[in-house]
Amino acid sequence: MSKRLNENITSRYFEAANGLGSKGARRKIIAYVESYDDVFFWRTILGNYEDGSRYFEVMLPARMNRLERGKKAAIANIIEGVGNNMIACVDADYDYIIQGASPASRTLLTNRYIFHTYAYAIENLQCYAPSLHNVVVAVVLNDHSIFDFNEFMTRYSEIIYPLFVWNIWYYRSEHYSEFTITDFDNIIEIGDVRIDNPEYAFDKLYKKVSRAVDGFKKKNPNARESYLAIKDDLNRLGVEPSNTYLYIQGHHLFDHVVVPIMDKVCGRLYREREQEIGEQSVHSMQYQTEISSYKNSVGDITAMLKKNMGYAMSPQFKNIMNDVAEFLDAK
Repeated sequence: MSKRLNENITSRYFEAANGLGSKGARRKIIAYVESYDDVFFWRTILGNYEDGSRYFEVMLPARMNRLERGKKAAIANIIEGVGNNMIACVDADYDYIIQGASPASRTLLTNRYIFHTYAYAIENLQCYAPSLHNVVVAVVLNDHSIFDFNEFMTRYSEIIYPLFVWNIWYYRSEHYSEFTITDFDNIIEIGDVRIDNPEYAFDKLYKKVSRAVDGFKKKNPNARESYLAIKDDLNRLGVEPSNTYLYIQGHHLFDHVVVPIMDKVCGRLYREREQEIGEQSVHSMQYQTEISSYKNSVGDITAMLKKNMGYAMSPQFKNIMNDVAEFLDAK
């Protein structure tokens, strides 16, 4: 069976299934996502628009009774414009900010059945800086603020921003292979960060980024005007020096920047709470009972981040919500 035929049959199936219900039955809208981790994220968004007339079912795409993963698989199920009952909910990646420079980007921007994160990926939103202290509290149950995540992410973003603009400059050109996302990630690797003195790591990062930026300026001596034009356009899209972290590769941000920092912060706060329990316990039995209770209540950093919904405060989240609302209002 051909790919297109399979998609059309799938489309007609959901259209027919909705038509079989009673006149007052709720209409099901299938939302295809890229991976299991995306199911919860998109459920928290789409669930806001369920009512007596419609509901969503978020799932991974399947072909010929086989599950598929990834952005292409999610989009492939709706790319033929299958109607009002199937949508794709995907990470924006660079497709949003390169603004039609590739076929995939043009599809993302023009297909009304495709919804995207506006940030690079769901991981970026899960790492939304204003929400990270709350995640720490959820992990270690200690509300002592010992690290300014907002300041850290702002400083990190401001340092990497000039190089990020160069990366987008290349991705909007025919020479994107000369400076790939992988190349960019290797340069912005921050390494070990001392939570009492992050400036040491920032100084090293600044030097690496500055060397790379100087190299691109020398390699492209006539690019000043186009570089500044891209800066202006990125600003229009919501990318600013202070929030660049939202637009870099999500897994890099999650695994190599945020989790390592949170691990150190949570580790210190855990030891602080452990010491406090020891000092306040009247006898060893009480200490053992309290410390056991505390250990059983402590959470996992990665799991808590993946369930973090603090991104609801972000402009990117509001953009997604507006897109869904406009889509449903247009029906």
